[in-house]
Amino acid sequence: MSVAGTLETLTFGQAVKAAIAEEMRRDERVVLLGEDVAHHGGMFQVTKGLIDEFGDERVLDTPISESGFIGMALGAALTGLRPVVELMFFDFSLVAMDQLFNQLAKTTAMSGGLPVPLVIRTQGGGYKGAAAQHSQMLEALFLHMPGLKVVAPSSPADAHGLLLSAIRDDNPVFFIEHKQLYAASGPVALGAEQPIGKAHVAREGSDVTIASYSYTLQQALQAADLLAADGVEAEVVDIRTLNPLDLDAVGASLCKTHHLVIAHEAHARCGFGADLAAQVQEKYFDELDAPVLRLCAADVPVPFAKNLEDAVLPSPDKIKSRVLECLGK
Repeated sequence: MSVAGTLETLTFGQAVKAAIAEEMRRDERVVLLGEDVAHHGGMFQVTKGLIDEFGDERVLDTPISESGFIGMALGAALTGLRPVVELMFFDFSLVAMDQLFNQLAKTTAMSGGLPVPLVIRTQGGGYKGAAAQHSQMLEALFLHMPGLKVVAPSSPADAHGLLLSAIRDDNPVFFIEHKQLYAASGPVALGAEQPIGKAHVAREGSDVTIASYSYTLQQALQAADLLAADGVEAEVVDIRTLNPLDLDAVGASLCKTHHLVIAHEAHARCGFGADLAAQVQEKYFDELDAPVLRLCAADVPVPFAKNLEDAVLPSPDKIKSRVLECLGK
């Protein structure tokens, strides 16, 4: 058993598991449920072994009924537990929209303030050739619905710290884990919370700001390295939590660079980047030396064929090209 406060090198998946285990040890009200989370250890083996430590009364395999087990988790949260729900694929949230949008998101407001301490973990994104029904990033849907916090970490440290905060939060939190990040490793301070609602600068720069999150943030850092070789110093801002949004962190970077490119994997139409661009131009228009540009997935279903998937989804080279366009180069 790891000791809280120690620094360890963990993969993204291990960091998520460590956060769940820490909270289950700390608070007996925390329970874990979802499809195959107990005996199989989850689709990506993130929860493997937790049933051995906490037993089948706190780590529960559910039927294949997303609407059913999300509704069950809401009831559990309202009666004193703090459920952590694994939704196997982001895409499968679409079969539980009533529970997510009409129940979870609205219960606190409609009840006069009842807390809903519930976390829904899910994995999203492409680059695995999983085709259109298992590769989506649907965060924009959840940002449109008031009442849900939305978190999308890009590193093991943030996955660990933000999940600790999410489990301790008295509001429903939608926690997005990208499938491409599970094997990524890095230093993690066990037990160290990261505040929900705070972005951070992942790389300092002076010429242009790239704002991103989740796996695309890692691509943005790679693009910044490519740009540096061409003499362009990009500042990369990791949004981390999409709701609440730390607009001031983006604004502070923009006041340095006066250029902004927003990169994310979700589709361009009505995506997070469109909303962020609108908010930036409403509040920081005088700081802009050029229009805000976006680099997103093409507005088509994610293809199965690898060459077509690569053509549709973001990449470091595509981000670099968009940045140079923003700078007029």
